[in-house]
Amino acid sequence: MDNRQFIKALSKATGKSAKETELLLTDFMAVFRERITDMDTIAIPGFGSFETKKRAERVTTHPSTQQRIIIPPKIVMNFKMSNVLKQRMRDDNKQ
Repeated sequence: MDNRQFIKALSKATGKSAKETELLLTDFMAVFRERITDMDTIAIPGFGSFETKKRAERVTTHPSTQQRIIIPPKIVMNFKMSNVLKQRMRDDNKQ
């Protein structure tokens, strides 16, 4: 599903116009990006939670040259599915 299809489906489900839905989605994503950038956790009931974590710097060995390499620290985002969504996916896969 691409962005246009998603907006069309969301506008149909909410009864709003596609333009209103697109603006709402744009505003939602702006707030989402802002909160994630500030290292906040965002929980969406019935869906899951998004959490940013900072990975520490680490040393690893290059497999072919056996040279030690320092991998710099970085920020990653994790998604944890809610139990409601997990159960629904299990039930849908059984059918």
